[in-house]
Parts: sequence; structure tokens; C-alpha cells
Amino acid sequence: MKFIDEARIAVQSGNGGAGCVSLRREKYIPRGGPDGGDGGRGGDVVFRVTTKKHTLYHLQFQKLYKARNGAGGRGNNRAGKGGDALVVELPPGTLVIDADTGDILKDLVDPDEVFVVAKGGRGGLGNARFKSSTNRTPRYAQPGEPGLTMNLRLELKLLADVGIVGLPNAGKSTLVSAISSARPKIADYPFTTLTPNLGVVRTNRREPFIVADIPGLIEGAHTGTGLGIQFLRHVERTRVLLHLVDAAAIDPDHPLKDLDTINRELHQYSPALAVKPQLVVLNKMDVDWAEDAATFFKESYGKDDLLRVSAATREGLDHLTAALCNLLDQCDEAESEEAE
Repeated sequence: MKFIDEARIAVQSGNGGAGCVSLRREKYIPRGGPDGGDGGRGGDVVFRVTTKKHTLYHLQFQKLYKARNGAGGRGNNRAGKGGDALVVELPPGTLVIDADTGDILKDLVDPDEVFVVAKGGRGGLGNARFKSSTNRTPRYAQPGEPGLTMNLRLELKLLADVGIVGLPNAGKSTLVSAISSARPKIADYPFTTLTPNLGVVRTNRREPFIVADIPGLIEGAHTGTGLGIQFLRHVERTRVLLHLVDAAAIDPDHPLKDLDTINRELHQYSPALAVKPQLVVLNKMDVDWAEDAATFFKESYGKDDLLRVSAATREGLDHLTAALCNLLDQCDEAESEEAE
């Protein structure tokens, strides 16, 4: 199934049913009173979050989602039936945006969360409602209120604990397959990965956590170069970043070039990404000249939290998962303190 992370749709709630004008006609009762019932309320358009959906692909073939109208009222004080609500299922992490104004209406994150995006029109009152001491036989009723029509833009931002970023061919997909049960497509050419891959990492140190490799990031990604602008939004949802650097491709004259390129793109897309906790990891340490390149990198990097791994041979992966657990634990503590 094709990965779709953006969709444009229109939603229309149901119209309210009209109130009824009716006068009671009974034998032996010369002046029957009004008995027109109320109209039914129009159906709502409801978004419901479900973990059964992972993309917005199912919204590509229908552009208008319309709830049912309420039925009109009838005589003998019978109210019209309310219109059935239309329920649209969305994956967790969907952002609901008003396409006309650009306002964010709702950020749907929690499974089974329900959001009424368009309420149905109210049903009109029947003439029985307007009876009074001065008007015993009203001959008018209210029309139903029209439903609400909205143009929406839906954006999916994947929910992951760890976002793996890096230039193409840094080994992101290989790393995901090595530390989780995910099996993404792996090849030795750029842009092999065309969609984000999610994997669940299970460890004895903490609850399982989700990692996602973010494809298509190159220089100029924040302006639309490559596939970056399409997938940079997914980095915003992650709690920490794992910056993967291809040790075999390090330039001795400019060791931090690849690292600085991606960090610059993240910052230019959103300054908030620049302050996310980040773990820098050198990959492909099984290559012959990788150790020399890593030495140049470490001298320029100047920090002690640099990790070296080989996703292909699984060297250093235990230390990597332990470091990610520690980083996520720190995030848990910070979030708890902020909540308190």
C-alpha cells in the first residue's frame, strides 16, 4: 500500500429537518390544537483515531464526506429522526487543519480519540412549540438549520520515540532492521527508502520503544530538495534524534560536513528540532578505513558521547540501545517534572 501522509478533503454535516405544521383533526373536537413535531438534528462528521490505520491512503479516492440529514417532523407531535453521524477513521498522529484559514483544529494523537469536526444542523421546531394563550393555532414552524461544510487538510506526523536522521546511504534502514523486527528495503543506492520505516525495539532496560528512519534528507531538504520537505514533518513528533553518520564517507578535510548539513536543514525547517536531544552515531565501522576517519571526526566533534557501530555486523548495537534507553529515561524524567 502506498504511503500517503497528506490529504485534502471536504466534510459536510447533515442539515436539520424542518419542523412540521399540523393541526389536530378529531371527531367531536371542533378546534383541534397544533401538533406539529420537531425536525431531527443533522448528523455530525466525526474523526476517530484507530491504530488499524497507518497512512491517509484510504482518503485519496473520496473528496467529500457527508453525514445524513435529519428527517422532518410530522403530525401528532412526532419528531423527525436525527441523521446518522459519519465516522471517518484516521491514524494516530493526524493533524486536522482548516484549509481555508490554515488554523489547526485538532491534533489527533491518542488511540480511540474522537473529534467532532462538523456538527449537524439543529432541527426546526414544529408549530406545537409556538402555541400560547394569545396564539392557539400557530400555522408556522421553523426550518432546519443547514449543516456545516469545511475544507480540510490532513497531515500525518508519525509517532516515534527515536527518529533516525542522516544523509542517504548512511545505513538508516539497515540499522532499523538490526535493532528491531522491521524489514525495510535495503540497497546500495541513494533514496532506496521512499517512505519512513517504523520498528519496535525491545529491551530489558525499559518498555519497548519505536524507532523511525526518516528518508530523503539532503542539503536543501527544507526547501523541497530531494524528498526532505515531504518527511521532515515526521521528525517533529520524535522525542529524541539518532543522527547516523557514514564513517566510510567522512571527508578528512571536513569531518563534520555531513553532520552539519543535516543539523542545518533541521534547524532551518524548525528551530525546535535543533534543541531535541540528539545522539550522534558513526556507522559502517566494519570498513577498513573507518577507524582513521572516525578519529578525524572525534577530534573535530570534541564530545565524549560519540558512538561507533556497524549495523551490518551488529557491532556496538548493545551499547547503542543502552544509550537510547538512557536518553529516553532522561526525557521521561524531564516530562514528569514539567507535568508536575
